[in-house]
Amino acid sequence: MILVGLTGGIGSGKSTVSAMLLEHGAVIVDADRIARELQEPGSPLLGRMAERFGAHIISDDGSLDRGAVAAIVFNDKQALADLNGIVHPAMQAEIEAQIDAHRDSDRVVVLDFPLLAENPRKGLAATIVVDVDPELAVERLVAQRGMDETDARARINSQIERHDRLAIATHVIDNSGSFEALEERVDEVWRELTALPQTSS
Repeated sequence: MILVGLTGGIGSGKSTVSAMLLEHGAVIVDADRIARELQEPGSPLLGRMAERFGAHIISDDGSLDRGAVAAIVFNDKQALADLNGIVHPAMQAEIEAQIDAHRDSDRVVVLDFPLLAENPRKGLAATIVVDVDPELAVERLVAQRGMDETDARARINSQIERHDRLAIATHVIDNSGSFEALEERVDEVWRELTALPQTSS
């Protein structure tokens, strides 16, 4: 197994790069998807979140109202810390289980984790950072996700600084150009990843 980290700020195109790596044959361990699965209706984790933040974070259909949670935690550091304290241990256990399933293989396993710079992981053979200028990220969030510009800026500003994220990179994928240019860069990075030695731990 070659274990690789993948991260990038909101609006960077990290999910697009993740999908491209999947097409190349990578195993994707998607932290956001794991979090969603752990927070499905009726899950113990969702119950603990409702105890801490109030029943209003659960919609009528039993699903998590992510907007309601975001509104609470984005401007309250203690609330964010409490949320992380509830979600992260369960997420970490599932992430490790998915990685361990491929530990004895020769696959490239990509840990797709938005908070990799904030929560560094030891033992990675490489760390890919998908990077765009924050202003371009705002434009894309507004145009492609229909996000309010003020909300988009607030979300970007709540994340780690761009230069701090870039500081952990062994491979930077600049996603400020065309889709074709992105494909070419991902192809190049993939060739470099497959030449890396196996991850020992």
